[in-house]
This record gives sequence, C-alpha cells and structure tokens, in this order.
Amino acid sequence: MPVSLNELTAELNNLLKPEQFNDYCPNGLQVEGRKEVTKIVSGVTACRALIKAAVAAKADFILVHHGYFWKGENQCITGLKKSRIQMLLQNDLSLSAYHLPLDAHAELGNNAQLAKILELNVGSPLDAEQRNPIVFCGQLNQPMSFDSFSQHINKKLKRVPLSIRGASEKIEKIAWCTGAAQNFIELAVGVGVDAYLTGEISEQTVHIAREAGLHFFSAGHHATERYGVQAVGNYLSEKFSIQHEFIDIENPV
Repeated sequence: MPVSLNELTAELNNLLKPEQFNDYCPNGLQVEGRKEVTKIVSGVTACRALIKAAVAAKADFILVHHGYFWKGENQCITGLKKSRIQMLLQNDLSLSAYHLPLDAHAELGNNAQLAKILELNVGSPLDAEQRNPIVFCGQLNQPMSFDSFSQHINKKLKRVPLSIRGASEKIEKIAWCTGAAQNFIELAVGVGVDAYLTGEISEQTVHIAREAGLHFFSAGHHATERYGVQAVGNYLSEKFSIQHEFIDIENPV
C-alpha cells in the first residue's frame, strides 16, 4: 500500500526535527512530486545521476543528505540546477533533503551509523553544549595500531583513508564527525583523544595533527555519509511497508 507524501514528510520531520537546527540549507521536502509514495530511492547527493537512476528504478520519492538551495549559492534555477529540477518535475518525483539533522540523529544519523560500521563504542559528544551535537567521541572495541586502524577503515568503507600518523602507539579513544568536519580537529585535540576521523582534510589540518601528536584519518566526505540516509530509508520502508533502494553514485571525495 502506498503512503501519502504528506504523511511521509510528517514522519521524517518528526523523526529528524529540522526545526531544531540552524542549517546551511532548507531541510525537508524541497521539490514536491506525486501525492502517493510506493518506492523511495535514497542517496548521498541529489545529483543528476541519482535522479536519473531513481527514475529508472520507478521511484516516487528521493531522500538525500545533500539537496539544493544552499546558503550563499545562486538561487536562480538555471544551468545544472535547472536541469536537475526539471528532471524531477517532469517525472513527478519528490526530493527531500536533511543535512545537519541527519548528521546528528543519535540512532539513525551519519555519525551513529558510521560508529556501527567501524565498530566504535559511542560515548559523550565533544560538542555536548549544543542542543544537537554532531561531533561524536568514543572508543574502539579493542585498541589498534595506526596501520591496523587504517586497514580497518579501508575494509569497512571500501576507501583508503588519507592518514596522518600521531604519537600514540595504539589508538583507543577516538572522536569523529562525518563529511567536511576537519575544522573540529582542535576540539579533538582539546579532550586528548588518540585519533580524529572525518571525511575531508585541509592543508592546515596536517600541521595541527602533527603538532598535537594526533592520529588523523580523512576517510572521504561521500564515504562517511552513505549510511545515515540508508538507515532512515530502511526505517521508512519498515514503518510504511513501502520499497526502499539505496543508490550509491560513486564519488572519490
């Protein structure tokens, strides 16, 4: 049985609570399609390739982490943006996007799901003063060397991390934040963790890690953010007895 678009959107908003976030983009339904949904396609980013794949998969609804209408970008619907939105509208296909709410969710979010994939035990967040913390902290199930943990990341995420070796012989306590969260590295340094893992790296990140003796792992923006949207898609599929398919559009960043 299909679920109404309104009911699906209400459930997503109730689950992820976008009203609690001061985000860089609008969270929730960004492009409205048909009124009933029988199949969801999820993906990391609402690129043209994902939309095309969703059309081929006969989806009614696309759920992503990276949608449209970001602060600071040209809001005119021209060029590539026009091409993407036109494909959605021509196929009566809805697009829903959740950015920070999908990072922060304590069970289904990107950081929580990455912890499950990498077998990390979640402790108290580093940014606990925030209403919805996004910088997680915890421990490995068992201490690993720098090389062993690099191999563990590669095995679990199918991605060789760009890594900066730190001072400790073993990694036990670790902080992490998916995506482009390298600027939180000094929070990790401040609490004395052995390692910090995120999706991207900047030039200055290398010097901070080296000078602090912190093991640093850049495991890919896309690679670290594949899992929250899948978990939410699976949740919706089970709740409403509708189909869900995650489509991974390869991205080396």
